Amino acid sequence: MLAPGWVEPLDQHLLQPAGEIFLRAIQLIVVPLVFAALIMGITQLRGTGYIARYTTKLMSLYVVTSAIAIGLGLVVALIVRPGNNAEAISTGEASASDEGYSLIEWLVSIVPSNPFEALATGNLLQVIVISALVGTAINLLKEEQTRPFLNVVKSMYEIVQKILQLVLKIAPYGVFALITSVIATQGFGIIGNLAVYMLGLILAIILMIGLYVLILFASGVKPKSFFRGFGSAFTLAFGTASSNAALPLALNGAEKAGLQTDLSGFAIPFGTALKRDGAGILQGFNAIFVAQLFGVDLTIGLVIAVFLSALLVSFSTAGVPGAGIIMMTTVLSAANLPLEGIAIVAGIDRVTEGFRTLLNVFGNTANASLLQQWENRPDSKKQKG
Repeated sequence: MLAPGWVEPLDQHLLQPAGEIFLRAIQLIVVPLVFAALIMGITQLRGTGYIARYTTKLMSLYVVTSAIAIGLGLVVALIVRPGNNAEAISTGEASASDEGYSLIEWLVSIVPSNPFEALATGNLLQVIVISALVGTAINLLKEEQTRPFLNVVKSMYEIVQKILQLVLKIAPYGVFALITSVIATQGFGIIGNLAVYMLGLILAIILMIGLYVLILFASGVKPKSFFRGFGSAFTLAFGTASSNAALPLALNGAEKAGLQTDLSGFAIPFGTALKRDGAGILQGFNAIFVAQLFGVDLTIGLVIAVFLSALLVSFSTAGVPGAGIIMMTTVLSAANLPLEGIAIVAGIDRVTEGFRTLLNVFGNTANASLLQQWENRPDSKKQKG
């Protein structure tokens, strides 16, 4: 390596700060953008009866496609067998935590007790709930009663969009700093340590993206228009490993992809908070890897526990870098697998995180496009080309 003594100070004093500034600038606009976009999306549906139908159809699509993604990750892990390349590791007394993930606690937690706290802390699920309630209340009131507030929301949306345009001018430098920092601190050698694990996980992600392309094509969505509209969002998602960071670009490109504004303004923020195919594949694939690595028998009950917990976790993983590692505890505990497995894969998590986030955003936008085809709207003809 040329001038190895410069790597650490260069990363510490330039690359890390530059990448962090870029991420913070993007995250600065996520909460106000989601808040304004969802309210505008819901209120544009006033009197149409679309909101309940959109939610029902989206959740149906989410559950089916997330289940397919997790199942694909499990199958690839069982075929590739990334954990069978080493002798079984003894855990001694250290085993999985007895405390599993509570569905009831998660359901309760998404309802905010303080709307200002939810907005201040950037809790995207709670922001979604607040926006949905505000938008629904506006639809139930007379137009003259809500027009002043809606004007403020529309102004907020336009201001945030302008800030986004300014932030995007530094995007190439920010993404470069983030990726270079990872390579500088962890080195290329880390790829060789868990090569089978990494390549197997990426393979499962690529297969799921390919499956989405086939589904889109079969449903009448033209891939050319789809990629033209959302391509920049996919690139940013891969570079930043943050679904939240890619949200503004996804909303920006929705019209170019042929989606109606009212539909995309609701479906894409909704999916950003809930749709995590990459997280689902990670959790299922990783659990099988840990079971193989520690010599745990892969029983039907264990695989079912992994599948169900991974499905739940895929809807509750935050759209920020590193969230997948945190949620691994939930799946491993639910399947009674050793939590020590988390430390083994944590070192290469950032290497695959960009691919997983790319799938998260791809799945979100693909499901929004599928919703429009399901609605069979006239604007779906814009997909041609």
